[in-house]
Amino acid sequence: MQSVVRTEQLTKDFLTGFWKPRPGRVLDAVSFDVPRGEVFGLLGPNGAGKTTTIKLLMDLLRPTQGRAEIFGRPVSDADVRQRVGFVPEQPYYYDHLSAEELVQYFAGLSGLSRVDAVARTAAVLTRTGVRDEDRRRPLRQFSKGMLQRVGLAQALVHDPELVVLDEPMSGLDPIGRRDVRQIIMQLRDEGRTVLFSSHILADAELLCSHVAILARGQVVALGKLTDLTAPAMHGSEVVVSNVNAEAAARIGAHAARVTEIADGRYCFELAPGERPEPVIAILAAAGATLVSVSPVRASLEDIFLEAIQ
Repeated sequence: MQSVVRTEQLTKDFLTGFWKPRPGRVLDAVSFDVPRGEVFGLLGPNGAGKTTTIKLLMDLLRPTQGRAEIFGRPVSDADVRQRVGFVPEQPYYYDHLSAEELVQYFAGLSGLSRVDAVARTAAVLTRTGVRDEDRRRPLRQFSKGMLQRVGLAQALVHDPELVVLDEPMSGLDPIGRRDVRQIIMQLRDEGRTVLFSSHILADAELLCSHVAILARGQVVALGKLTDLTAPAMHGSEVVVSNVNAEAAARIGAHAARVTEIADGRYCFELAPGERPEPVIAILAAAGATLVSVSPVRASLEDIFLEAIQ
C-alpha cells in the first residue's frame, strides 16, 4: 500500500540549560509509514514527542537527523503543503475576525478564488458544526470547542488529501469529541488520509486502523491496530442467563472468574487456552440459556501501558 507520510530515523535535539546549553534529545530515530486512505494514530503520554513529530512533518521545525516525506516528496516542498490540511494543538487565530472571515482568509492563502472561497467556507463551516448565527461573531467570543471547529474548517477548506490534527479532542466536551470523530470517519470514507496525535486512547481505538506509540521520544509499538491486539489473547467469556446462584457457584469451578451481571445472568471468564465448549455443555445441562461467547483480546490501553513501561 502506498505511503502518504514516511519518516526515516527522524531525530530532533533541542538545547537545554541556561549557562551551558546542552543538546537534549526529544525525538530519537522515529520511523513509520502512513498508508493512503487510512486513519493513523500517533499516540503517547504527554512529553512523548508527538507534537514535535508533527511540527517536523509540517516543516515548522527542522530535524537534527533523519528525514520525512509527504506524498513521496520532502516536507519542505511548497506543492506538497497545498495538499495538506493542518490543525495544531493550540491554534492562535486573529481573534478580531469572524469565523467566516478567518476561513475565507485561509481559503485565499490556499489559492481559491473569491467566489470559491465564499462557497467552500460556507460548506466547511456547516460540516464542522459552526452555526449560522455564530459565523459572524468575533473569534474572541468563541469557546475552545468552537475554536476547534473553526480550526477544522480552515484545514478542510482547500479540500486536502491529507489531514493532520494535533490533539484534536483536547478540551472538547463529549458532544464535541463525538462530532470530531464523525468528521474523521467521513474523511476516511472519502478516501482521504488522516494523521492525528492523541493521548485519549478510547478515541484512537474507535478511529485508527494503524498506530505508532511513542514513549520518551522513541517508537515503542507500531503497526495495524488489529495486529497489535490480536496476539494478546486473554481467554474467552461465556455469558448465560437463567442460572441460579447455586448452579453458578458450582459451575464456577471450571472458570477463572464468575461475575453476576444481573439476576440469573452471569459471565464466566475462561483462562487463555481453555476451550469454552466443556463449560457451555455443563451450563446447558444446568438449564442455562447461552447469550454469547466471545474471545477477550487486549485493548489498546493494555498495549499502550505495556509498551510505555
